[in-house]
Amino acid sequence: MALRPVQVNIKAVDAAAVGRFWARALGWCAYSPGVTTYVGPAGGLVWPDPVAVGIDVVPVPEAKTAVKNRVHLDLATTSAAHQEELVARLRALGARPADVGQGDVPWTVLADPEGNEFCVLEPREVYRDTGPIAAVVVDCADPRAMARFWDAALDWTLLEVTGDHAVLRSAGGTGPYLEFLRVPGVKTVPDRLHLDLLPYPGDDKAAEVARLRALGAADLDLGQGDVPWTCLTDPDGHEFCVLAPSLPDAAAPPAPPV
Repeated sequence: MALRPVQVNIKAVDAAAVGRFWARALGWCAYSPGVTTYVGPAGGLVWPDPVAVGIDVVPVPEAKTAVKNRVHLDLATTSAAHQEELVARLRALGARPADVGQGDVPWTVLADPEGNEFCVLEPREVYRDTGPIAAVVVDCADPRAMARFWDAALDWTLLEVTGDHAVLRSAGGTGPYLEFLRVPGVKTVPDRLHLDLLPYPGDDKAAEVARLRALGAADLDLGQGDVPWTCLTDPDGHEFCVLAPSLPDAAAPPAPPV
């Protein structure tokens, strides 16, 4: 049994507009097979994508609070000129500078049109082959504990773990990294971004959920009612969802969690 991250779920008041922003930001396409806007590589909707971790933007009535997100995206660049050009292009698309206390750093912190923080990284060799999303980054209190949980939860490979950070990537060495960073403070508001996980075709979703509970995941009731996905939290309290198994190369994603 195994699970794989297939998309980052982003909550937005105007899901279509935020989806268009991220599609243009990443050089991908926005698809709206239902009430959500899915953002994935250009060339037609293939879900789940065999390499990329897509973005699914879900409409919600509540705007983002002023509290910094504890999950964010890092975008990759290939040169100093590319970083400068990408920052300028993103600002023209509606991104704005964000101050999260980063100080004088070589990366640029921005926020999307609804205030979700993200980073445009300076060129780093480690991210040369990730595609436009270098990493999904999760703030946490204990990277070692998160590494134990997520290493067991996913079919990804644990590449590095210290007291300050942990890093995973797909077993095939493709797509973005999943990184856990130690930060002060605790989670105080629901995540605006979270991971959606998918079993492989033929795997038993209920058995996967039971396995996650045994690893330390807790059930989460968001008022979702009777839906085909299961909402859980990891040991640090971050929400995530296990979606219903899908056929390979499905034409559209299942209705995502709210």
